[in-house]
Amino acid sequence: MRDYLKLLKFVKPYWGRFSLATVFMALSAVFDGVSLTMMVPLADKVLTNKKIIIPAKLPLFLSDFVDKINNTPATTLLNYMAIGILVLFFLKGVVGFLQSYIMSDIGQLVVRDIRSRLYSKFQMLSLDYFTHKRGGEMISRITNDVKLVENAVSYGSTDLVYQTMQVAIFAFITFFIYFKLALVSIVLVPLISLPIVKVGKALRKLSKKSQEKMADINSLLYETITGTRIVKAFNMEDYEIGKFNQANHDYYRLSMKSIKRLLLLAPSTEFFGCIAGIFVFFWGGKEVIAGKLSFGVFGLFLGALLSLIRPFKKLSQVNSLNQQAVAASIRIYEVLETSPSVAEKIDNRQLSGFKESIVFEDVWFDYEENDILKGIRLKVDKGQMLAIVGPSGAGKSTLVDLLPRFYDPKKGRILIDDVDIKEFSLRTLRQQIGIVTQETILFNDTIRANIAYGKPLTPQAQIEEASNKAHAHDFIKKLPQGYDTIIGDRGIRLSGGERQRIAIARALLKNPPILILDEATSQLDSASERLVQQALDKLVQGRTVFVIAHRLSTVRNAQRIVVLDKGSIVEEGSHQELLNKDGLYRRLYQVQELEK
Repeated sequence: MRDYLKLLKFVKPYWGRFSLATVFMALSAVFDGVSLTMMVPLADKVLTNKKIIIPAKLPLFLSDFVDKINNTPATTLLNYMAIGILVLFFLKGVVGFLQSYIMSDIGQLVVRDIRSRLYSKFQMLSLDYFTHKRGGEMISRITNDVKLVENAVSYGSTDLVYQTMQVAIFAFITFFIYFKLALVSIVLVPLISLPIVKVGKALRKLSKKSQEKMADINSLLYETITGTRIVKAFNMEDYEIGKFNQANHDYYRLSMKSIKRLLLLAPSTEFFGCIAGIFVFFWGGKEVIAGKLSFGVFGLFLGALLSLIRPFKKLSQVNSLNQQAVAASIRIYEVLETSPSVAEKIDNRQLSGFKESIVFEDVWFDYEENDILKGIRLKVDKGQMLAIVGPSGAGKSTLVDLLPRFYDPKKGRILIDDVDIKEFSLRTLRQQIGIVTQETILFNDTIRANIAYGKPLTPQAQIEEASNKAHAHDFIKKLPQGYDTIIGDRGIRLSGGERQRIAIARALLKNPPILILDEATSQLDSASERLVQQALDKLVQGRTVFVIAHRLSTVRNAQRIVVLDKGSIVEEGSHQELLNKDGLYRRLYQVQELEK
């Protein structure tokens, strides 16, 4: 119940609309009851021209109304009924449309809100969250899980309210007409409810497994579509098809288990409802034969009792929908209730630049209890270029990722002008830092939008100026739509060198005082590397630069080089000073020289 109440929190902003829809549902249920009661005068007075006999003691106004019907000529009554039925069904159609439209609107609004909240939450979460989650799994939260919640809100809530009202009205009719018979009949209701409860519990478990399997399918799709070049290069198409088919078949099996249980609900509730109906048929039939009950009133009682079966069937389906939605909402709330591991202080400070230095003060960092950085001590003066080198897995990228607070150290501090960077707002801290990485991240948008990312209102002249400095303007102008060319997912329509120069132009336009270059030329051919290096030379001028380099020849001109190994700084100095030592830097440099 607690999880279901949490699910209903999504509807809370729209209680006004929900209340209005409830009024229309109540009217629609009343019209259903009224239309059923019209069979009494039709059967007793119009068709058989007999008096209506109701065993229950009626209120005075109803007793007078029944007497009036009994004294009305059958033809006149038929005319009144024809007009009444027409008006009744017109009104029922209007309120039915209004309640369905409003509930569908609420469902779509809830879906819109949840998707926006999830996407906003993903943007606010720290980088370590995404290292533990699969991309397809997160996409599944926004697509598949949210769709299940929509079904529960749009259709489940409608039926829950509307069918419950129908149960109340039809039950009232049966109790009003013949209390004893209705009381005996209602004892049989738990028989109808038993399969609903049992199947509901099973469906909740199956739904959770189905949603997890759909997340697996989305992850496979995401990985193989983005990595299609590697799949084809290694002739792994059949292998990936087999993996997908297995996951797809597992989802099919879980879906069929759920469907089987859903389909069993209808005949089981109908069967138990039929038992109640047969019991009433025999008892009521005897009362009609004995003249204690008119045929029309008995027909109304039987019709009202049988009409209870349909709402119970609908409510069983609602329970199934709600169980699936509750399982989905638990997964949604797992995201919404996750706190970012990197949080900014409420009373944070604004960083508008720095004057003196950046200091790493005894910085430690671990990942899944494995120490990646161990006691890092560094001081980088403003305007200095620091090169960070070392073997793969030494912790180079992790070290620079701490500066924009993609992660926070386990121990130690990072200071800018003697102020812990945790004191600054994340926005103003990251505004001071530009990043160019070996894996260039571009978006499926125009070149103009990619260069001006973060500064969308930048004039065209400034965009072109940044492109010129990045040696990108010439190749951009040769494209069919120039700066308005759409570059595809991750910039796939551009070469590696072109993508990297777009990224450099983006960093130039941002004009940050601190720059991080994470192996920015490591994956380029010689011609592209030369152009990119020329662009980088312009980018680093007048900035404080952290350079991660795999090719040691590219950091010869760095004022200072630190060598990382197994998370610790093992050497420090200029290129020539480190070559003169018989240390790790010299060995790495010699290996690279031999590979040329």
